[in-house]
Amino acid sequence: MKGSREIHADNNLNVEKIKEASERLIDLIKLRTFPFGMKLFENAEDMRKIQGLRTPADGKFFTTCQLVTQVRTAGFTLGIVQDNLRPGSSCGANIGLEPIPEDLSSGSKMNGVWFGNQKAASAHQAQMPRVESGRYSGLAASPLRSGRLDLPDICLFYASPGQMILFINGLQYHNYRRYDFTLTGESACADSWGRALSTRQTSLALPCYAERRYGGVADDELLMACPPDEFVRGVEGMGHLARNGLRYPYPPYSAFADPADGMSKSYG
Repeated sequence: MKGSREIHADNNLNVEKIKEASERLIDLIKLRTFPFGMKLFENAEDMRKIQGLRTPADGKFFTTCQLVTQVRTAGFTLGIVQDNLRPGSSCGANIGLEPIPEDLSSGSKMNGVWFGNQKAASAHQAQMPRVESGRYSGLAASPLRSGRLDLPDICLFYASPGQMILFINGLQYHNYRRYDFTLTGESACADSWGRALSTRQTSLALPCYAERRYGGVADDELLMACPPDEFVRGVEGMGHLARNGLRYPYPPYSAFADPADGMSKSYG
């Protein structure tokens, strides 16, 4: 079986371990698109030295979720600066490439559309997890299998709820902790790459309207963003679960059968 080698999470991470974990994750839960990494750069010129880097054409503007979809589906390694992002959106502010635009922070831009009053719209912006502006000028994203981000700040992948819970179970296999996640609502990329880049905490997000309409995120997809050590540890734990018979896809048991035989193997 592909990926049968064990992956051990430790403090000596390198790009090869992350690449191997990415391949193993695809094998374990049958992902539709590539796991990918993100890395922030204080100097955009350093970012432009990445092998195989693509940048958006001059005069073309995108949302961050569109650029992410290019990475996870087409396998591009992309580098962006604020000038590549749609003017007036929250995309650049969420990843620290610019301050929050005034018409967003005040709530005036979303008032009457996403929110019924300006106070609610302003509170939405104020409570959004973001990378603080002023330090970074570029962000690169690339499939983890390419090994071009050495090392990424965070590792990300899109998966269904059924796939995602097994990854979380893998994270908890050796060192249990309860995971709590945030829910921003619209602009939910703040809950994934915004929160994970700013805090280096494992962050699960329910993608928003814009990610689905413009980024092409499917109805059944959630987004996980986590530090590289947690990514490798989660995949390693999933390998143990698979050997214990807890695999994806889930073998159906039937809601009308006595569960005793199955539960005795899974729960004792």
